Amino acid sequence: MPTHTMRAVRLHKHGGPEVLRYDEVPIPEPGPGEVLVRVHAVGINPPDWYLRDGMSNLPPKVRPKFSLPVIPGTDLSGVVEAVAPDVDAFSVGDEVFGLLRFPGFDGSTYAEYVAAPASDLALKPAGIDHVHAAGAPMAGLTAWQFLIELGHDHPSPFQAAQHRPVPLDANMTVLVNGAAGGVGHFALQLAKWKGARVIAVASGAHEVFLRELGADELIDYTKSRPEELVHDVDLVLDTVGGPDSKRFLRTLKRGGSQFPVFFGEFDEEENAKLGVTVTGTQVRSNGAQLAELGRLLDAGTVRVAIDSTFALADARAAHERAARGHIQGKIVLTVA
Repeated sequence: MPTHTMRAVRLHKHGGPEVLRYDEVPIPEPGPGEVLVRVHAVGINPPDWYLRDGMSNLPPKVRPKFSLPVIPGTDLSGVVEAVAPDVDAFSVGDEVFGLLRFPGFDGSTYAEYVAAPASDLALKPAGIDHVHAAGAPMAGLTAWQFLIELGHDHPSPFQAAQHRPVPLDANMTVLVNGAAGGVGHFALQLAKWKGARVIAVASGAHEVFLRELGADELIDYTKSRPEELVHDVDLVLDTVGGPDSKRFLRTLKRGGSQFPVFFGEFDEEENAKLGVTVTGTQVRSNGAQLAELGRLLDAGTVRVAIDSTFALADARAAHERAARGHIQGKIVLTVA
């Protein structure tokens, strides 16, 4: 077994990227149903910076509870180092990846070792390395749970009703806003896998990238307004959200749906007048679904794009990169 301490990135207070500290902490012990993973790479996701800045973007009543200091992070790829006695799904030496304990903020993946619920993990696809595998869990499962298979019947914290998925096929047109980002680039590829026609909305700087992923049409939002160019879409997946999200309702046909990944601001009366449905879900850890996505990653049907990598000790620089925006794919931390 390793020595009893490890390096991890922790927050002792909330703030900008400068509050991320590289600390020495005890190696966690895997509890019942858990395995100890030696981390090789960590995917960075928006909840990591929401946690860092104290969830100021969430309404107070839905802010999760957590205490400081805390190790951020939910996504990892690594190797199983130890297994609790009641776990038979994995063995020491298995390469695994996963989204840990989400929704929630105790994934603690910005670390050299993590105690991970076995049910949140899947075997890492042999065909991709740890860096690419670490970029897949949260963003890939978000796209999967919005578009392919719910896998849970919990409503989103932002809506009372259950999410209403839309079956995708070759007769459908899907518009993905923010198509070059983490969730967006997976959503584009999964919709193409299902045969749909995909319109990607992103900055024109990403055009070659999005065409390579299979986009049928690209709208450069820096030059044109999608709602003026596109009509009769079956489904809009908006990974950006916020107050501008509702302009995409005008691109939908009657009976169409919009899925805001991050909550937008919508008016029930306007939705009813347009004859459209706005519905969302909350991504949740799910090892079985991740294994299915892993088969597509292994086959090269879906690929993980890496925007940039940083060493774990340089988590601050990784968060500074995220804050600059215009990310192409995923930012990943590497753990030596």
